[in-house]
Amino acid sequence: MITAITSSQEAIELEENYGAHNYHPLPVVLTRGDGVFLWDVEGKRYYDFLSAYSAVNQGHCHPRIIHALIAQAKELTLTSRAFYNDKLGIAEKYVCDTFGYDKALFMNSGAEANETAIKLARKWGYTKKGIEDNKAVIVVARKNFHGRTTTIISASSDPSARNGFGPFMPGFEMIEYDNVAALRQALANPNVCGLWIEPIQGEAGVYVPQPGYLKVAADLCKQHSVLLMMDEIQTGIARTGMMLASDHEEVHPDILILGKALSGGVLPVSVVLADDEIMLVIKPGEHGSTFGGNPLAAAIVVEALQVVKDENLAVNAANLGEVFRDRMKGLMEKTSLVKLVRGKGLLNAIVINDSPESETAWNLCVQFAAHGLLAKPTHGNIIRLAPPLVITEEQIHECCDIIESVVLKYNQ
Repeated sequence: MITAITSSQEAIELEENYGAHNYHPLPVVLTRGDGVFLWDVEGKRYYDFLSAYSAVNQGHCHPRIIHALIAQAKELTLTSRAFYNDKLGIAEKYVCDTFGYDKALFMNSGAEANETAIKLARKWGYTKKGIEDNKAVIVVARKNFHGRTTTIISASSDPSARNGFGPFMPGFEMIEYDNVAALRQALANPNVCGLWIEPIQGEAGVYVPQPGYLKVAADLCKQHSVLLMMDEIQTGIARTGMMLASDHEEVHPDILILGKALSGGVLPVSVVLADDEIMLVIKPGEHGSTFGGNPLAAAIVVEALQVVKDENLAVNAANLGEVFRDRMKGLMEKTSLVKLVRGKGLLNAIVINDSPESETAWNLCVQFAAHGLLAKPTHGNIIRLAPPLVITEEQIHECCDIIESVVLKYNQ
């Protein structure tokens, strides 16, 4: 029996031999994390510029969150929802007060939270809006990413998520993202119960909509009695420079979907927030999860969110995001390899002047890793760059130096 890994190659071979091949990781084997840093099994240190897809906004192994984990794990970890526990109500009140909703429904993964939001919107459409049974429609945006369950990929335009996994669930209408005319037309359908969007499309390559798009979307939803379902799993919890990305336009979604950094990356936890008129359409026995709302997760959520507030991580993300984009725009002036820089707060991307089928972005990320910075391409020619929000300005500049050096030397 193997009890410890002795080399990166051994770890990679074990995963290749015994694990499903549903990921294509960079050839780096990590063993420890602290704040903005990760270490591999050989002891090499890296800056983390992916943050586990924005799950570790508070930094790796934040001591306060780890303390909350250990303290609660010694007392009680799981009861199921067959009984009450003494931590869930505290967490529910905390997130409702923080984000301004009547009710919270805790689940585990982000995909599970999005599935919950779908069920809520449909049930509300039938019981409150009066849509005929089995006729409800949810409007979605092209290039979205909400997860990979069979229901969610039915609303996806990504061939890698869909090919070979049909038949697909009906009830979704897909429109172009950041297109007000398309919104007006789609939401006028009386069978539409929800508009399900990301305030910034992260997985698609950090597509930031035009100013005012989210506000128009919210106004049109109210006009047509449609629920605005905002997936802030990647963009929420201070990542974009405010607690929620929708806060930039003072938009308050009817259904808010959160996950990832909700636990500071310590364990899977997600939540759906809504007011009573929406949340209470689901009755006992109609939805649930054995682990959803477990006391361990509940205790961690409160501490993880309090860390974000106490350490002013939204302000840090806003300020250092400006610094980072300024440095990357300066890099654009030095090379044609970087075609575009976009983002908000510390959720950013550089678009490599190459086709999505090219390996340039992948090769650059391999070189970033060789120089001590971890990032990952998305959709072939886009590199998403999202460090933990505890990063300092000095560290941001050091990381920009690494990125600039690698990009300028590429193909020389």
